[in-house]
Amino acid sequence: MIHKAVIVHGLEDAQAALAPGLPVTLLSAPGAALIGGCLWWRALMRAAGVKGVSLLDCADAPGRALEALRLGLPGIVFTGEASARDVIATVAARTGAVVLETAPTALDLAARGAARRLLAWLG
Repeated sequence: MIHKAVIVHGLEDAQAALAPGLPVTLLSAPGAALIGGCLWWRALMRAAGVKGVSLLDCADAPGRALEALRLGLPGIVFTGEASARDVIATVAARTGAVVLETAPTALDLAARGAARRLLAWLG
């Protein structure tokens, strides 16, 4: 299930988003799979102790999207072509992963004042 999303950029952000104990979906920055990679995101989510769905933004890179799914990530954002989306959706169905065509509206913890707005955003 996708809850209110919070964009996290590292372990400190992930811990801050999880600290209130409210339902939350951790979302990477746009295109983070192309910069940090899928293994980085998986390690970050494990280090933060994420139990629910988290979403790695793979932009329009089908290779990264498939890599994420094969690594067992629970959710991705993939904005690429429809033909690639069909293949990715098939793989995701086998693994039970969530694939979104657009990132959900989210609070970006890198934005000025976002930490102060976190509780209101999640509540």
